[in-house]
Amino acid sequence: MAAGGLVAVGLGAWIAVPIFTSSPQGKSGQVLNVEGFPSSVTALGDDGRQRILSAELEDATRGFDDLRKGDRLVVTGSGYNSNLGIYVALCKVPDTIEGKPGPCLGGVGQMEEDGEVIADVVEYGASNWINDDWAWRLFGARSFDDPEAGTFSAYIEVPASADENVDCTAVPCGVYTRNDHTALEDRVQDLYLPIAFGG
Repeated sequence: MAAGGLVAVGLGAWIAVPIFTSSPQGKSGQVLNVEGFPSSVTALGDDGRQRILSAELEDATRGFDDLRKGDRLVVTGSGYNSNLGIYVALCKVPDTIEGKPGPCLGGVGQMEEDGEVIADVVEYGASNWINDDWAWRLFGARSFDDPEAGTFSAYIEVPASADENVDCTAVPCGVYTRNDHTALEDRVQDLYLPIAFGG
């Protein structure tokens, strides 16, 4: 019983320490108002990392200015710091460059076990949570593709354009990456691709 308690305390410390010891690295280097609806953006962050965020729409006949509920996006990135987890989601563009993106449609990654994970099966969701720490992967996080290069793949199924928190037909929104709950106040990995909903 005592050994089980020690393991639980150790696991709790393993999870909690990064949350309480993280310090903001600065800004991402991306401008707040991206023009048009590009499929890729690049920014040099205050931490010296050059990040690239890209996305492809499964239905190539439309662009990011004509999203619809149920559309599927494959979002990829490189240059990210794999020591920090990220959320990938459709979020409201903040009013200032220092602001945290959000609220996000369908929320962001949940800290719940997803149940059985089947190898080589891609699961789409309103958001994806990327974190290379084994403890967070127990709670549903997806790994970085290459931690050294900071590359990831996320699979987004576009939710309805509005929910109880945000209406993306009324405010600017984008496909965002932002640090997860282990570094919530750090804006260095906030990159986005503007989106708009069509008919």
